[in-house]
Amino acid sequence: MVSSARAPADVEELYREHAVGLIRLAMLMVGDGPTAEDVVQDAFLGLHDRWRSLRDPAAALTYLRSAVLNRCRSVLRRRAVASRFRQPYQPPAWSAEDCAIDGQERSAVLTAIARLPRRQREVLALRFYCDLPEEEIARTLRISRGTVSSTTSRALAALAKLLEDAT
Repeated sequence: MVSSARAPADVEELYREHAVGLIRLAMLMVGDGPTAEDVVQDAFLGLHDRWRSLRDPAAALTYLRSAVLNRCRSVLRRRAVASRFRQPYQPPAWSAEDCAIDGQERSAVLTAIARLPRRQREVLALRFYCDLPEEEIARTLRISRGTVSSTTSRALAALAKLLEDAT
C-alpha cells in the first residue's frame, strides 16, 4: 500500500500529464467542453479519495480512463432520459391573436396600435391581451360596460383602417 501522504503529489502529477488527453476523450464522448471538464474533474477527485485503496498505483491512469468513460456514460444516460421527457420549445403565445400575427404583420399591427388613442389601446390590451371580459375591463378602467363595448368597436375599426392604409 502507498501512504496517503504521497497521494496528492501523485494525483497532481497525473493531472498535469494526462488531464488534457482525458478531457479530449471525454469531449469526444459527451460533445461539449464544460461537461467534459466536469467529468474529468470528478474522475480525479474520485481517484484522490480512493488513493489509499488503490491496489496498484501504476494502474492509476487506467483507473482514470475507466472512471472518465463511466462518468461519460452516466452523462449520456441522463441526457437520454431528460430528452425523452423534454417538451419541444414553443415560443410563448399569449393569445390566439398573437399566434396569428408574426413577422412584418406583427410589426405593422403594433405600430398601428401605438397610433390609437390611449383609452382604445387600454381597452384592446385588456380585452385581447389579458383576455378580460367587458365587466372586468369596465371595473379596471372605471368606465361603464357600454363604454367598453363602444370603445372596443371604435378601436377595432380604427385599427383596421390604419392597417389598410399601411398596405
